[in-house]
Amino acid sequence: MNKKIRTQNVDQLFEAVLKLKNKEECYTFFEDICTPNELLSLSQRFDVGIRLLNGQTYQEICASNGASTATISRVNRLLSDDNEGIEMAAERIRKS
Repeated sequence: MNKKIRTQNVDQLFEAVLKLKNKEECYTFFEDICTPNELLSLSQRFDVGIRLLNGQTYQEICASNGASTATISRVNRLLSDDNEGIEMAAERIRKS
């Protein structure tokens, strides 16, 4: 984990996210703190991660969500570096 991001401000942000109760509250909150492009970029990276975990190729991912090969490569590198956040969240979504 990147120790540089472990700050009081990030902790406060995460606490706020954990207090949200449903998707509508998430939309309301994230629309206030992110630009539309920032939110779409985050969601695209998460989608890329799920697709990579499901074994899709770069070409399939590019065709399905428009992600650049640079974005796919960046997410793939994160998955390869034993970062477990995307995989953990994807697994919890599958179970719900």
